Amino acid sequence: MCGIVGIVSSDDVNQQIYDSLLLLQHRGQDSTGIATMENTVFHIHKAKGQVNTAYRTRDMRNLVGKIGLGHVRYATKGSAESVEEAQPFYVNAPYGIVLIHNGNLTNTRDLEKQLFNVDRRHTNSSSDTEMLLNVFATELQDQIHNQELQPEIVFNAVKTLHKRIQGSYASIALISGHGLLAFRDPFGIRPLVIGKRVSSVTQKEEWMVASESLVLENNDYLVVRDVYPGEAIFITQNGEFYSKQCSENPRLFPCAFEYVYLARPDSIMNGISVYKARLKMGDYLAETIKEEINSGEVDVVMPIPDSSRPAAMQVARQLGIEYREGFFKNRYVGRTFIMPGHQKRKQSVRQKLNAMSTEFKNKNVLIVDDSIVRGTTSKEIVQMAKDAGANKVFFTSAAPPVRFPHVYGINMPNRDELIAHDRTISEIAQKLEIDNLVYQSVNNLRKSIIDNSLVNDLEMSCFTGSYVTGTVNQEYLKWVENEYKS
Repeated sequence: MCGIVGIVSSDDVNQQIYDSLLLLQHRGQDSTGIATMENTVFHIHKAKGQVNTAYRTRDMRNLVGKIGLGHVRYATKGSAESVEEAQPFYVNAPYGIVLIHNGNLTNTRDLEKQLFNVDRRHTNSSSDTEMLLNVFATELQDQIHNQELQPEIVFNAVKTLHKRIQGSYASIALISGHGLLAFRDPFGIRPLVIGKRVSSVTQKEEWMVASESLVLENNDYLVVRDVYPGEAIFITQNGEFYSKQCSENPRLFPCAFEYVYLARPDSIMNGISVYKARLKMGDYLAETIKEEINSGEVDVVMPIPDSSRPAAMQVARQLGIEYREGFFKNRYVGRTFIMPGHQKRKQSVRQKLNAMSTEFKNKNVLIVDDSIVRGTTSKEIVQMAKDAGANKVFFTSAAPPVRFPHVYGINMPNRDELIAHDRTISEIAQKLEIDNLVYQSVNNLRKSIIDNSLVNDLEMSCFTGSYVTGTVNQEYLKWVENEYKS
């Protein structure tokens, strides 16, 4: 999972991109990068860490140009520690291209061989983004034939790229001297939203493409629509907008985990409000709780801040039980789920949350969390509630059990790390040392997100073991696990 943004403007874009990356910081905290284009010259700055510490005044002054892109990274492929693997990546031919990417490619073994043996291209990292960039550069080079670059040539390159690449990818690229390109994989797994505004100075149209709609709205862009699955859009330096469907069989399967946890609640993606989806998750979860827990035993309902708050409010409302905030969040600690490494995640839980004993003492508490992945955070939270004086702790998850690896851009590739893998719900409850455990059902989660929308289905592989691209098999999953362990 990463956050990406691209802007074509009438004025310098460095500050707009910086502000946008701050709004996308929840999507990645390992590293960040900005590239701007001044005529045919790229200005690039990349650094480890978060946005507010990565860019100094001199860095921002050097990022000159009226067109640019930015990235915040949460490592799913390659090293989280290396600034060399921070995005964007650059190749000098054809024209000069910089590219950023949110997602995860699943055929990197084949691509590595093709790039070296067939395309004669060298990659200098283990990043799948660098592979994606080099595949695009190769396909664009093959389309040029000594012609002047036109949008149709760019779209043809994306069309052939779709045939070579497997997995999930929402990407933005700059082509030196020409414009900005954005494209999305044929399944639309990772989000990408288009926005437009008219400059108050030049009266020209300005464009923004970003992972989440809140970025567009915060910068006073009107949300136009999502980039369609398989579609590419190209915006010239003068703000001329072109688009084309570049996939032969596009189908929309947005990632369910975006709505469960990843995205901010004030975003709308694929026409679906994240906040409203989370409210519905609470409504459906309450129905299941009624079947499995005697609500008369529960004194209070509490969320784990922040992403489970909407669901918890609805659970309390539907059960007729008092809603209370018992955990106080330290906002200066990052999101524990996206931290690299088990030990770092475990250490940060108690730094991130504090249980207020006045809300727990002598009470039977029903805790609502957005999901339970590794169980690290959940077990610490349960112990904190008990230490604060809770009589009983009931734990509920607004998402189903995460039983299978996620290979489309979320860092959970190892089945052995998933607490629900090969365990019954009662065994999970025993491991977490809780009085009762209730999960959302897969069908209810699906309904929570897509009911009354134009989306027909979701990418839910981490809950079901069914991978929508059709190219993920047991051999690949075993290879990913071995790579992750090594």
